[in-house]
Amino acid sequence: MIKGQVKWFDAAKGFGFVVCDDDEGDILLHANVLRNFGRSSVAEGSHIVIEVQVTDRGRQASVILEIDAPANEVADADALDSPGIPDVAADIPFQPARVKWFDKAKGFGFANVFGSDDDIFLHVEILRHYGLSDLQPGEAISVRIIAGPRGQMAGEVQSWDHVIHKGA
Repeated sequence: MIKGQVKWFDAAKGFGFVVCDDDEGDILLHANVLRNFGRSSVAEGSHIVIEVQVTDRGRQASVILEIDAPANEVADADALDSPGIPDVAADIPFQPARVKWFDKAKGFGFANVFGSDDDIFLHVEILRHYGLSDLQPGEAISVRIIAGPRGQMAGEVQSWDHVIHKGA
């Protein structure tokens, strides 16, 4: 079991790297290992606990045990439309939702709660705050929905099985 920090992860390329303090080099993090944990992306700087296997090409993460969002998330200076990170009451239940679309370059997208056609706004800063960096159309997620400036928005976004693993 190794604790480290996500150096970077590119969902389009399907891999990224984890760094840790053991001076043995970076650890490859493949998209399949991330998917087995119930995610399609992870934000840079996220704290991660993994099991590692050594291969001819170096160390690779084989199992993810835990991912925690970066401690100090700072918004980009040009993110003027950022909604900020709202305080979401713990008594707001997580809702199962599916990503309708998400454009990382634009910094936003939409999801729908199962059984509803109503759009829930997803902002990239909210994703980053909870340790995600990108979402794929059709991906299942858990959201806590709040009232945003233009309608319903996700105040918290977690992986689909977050509620099961964390008991939230």
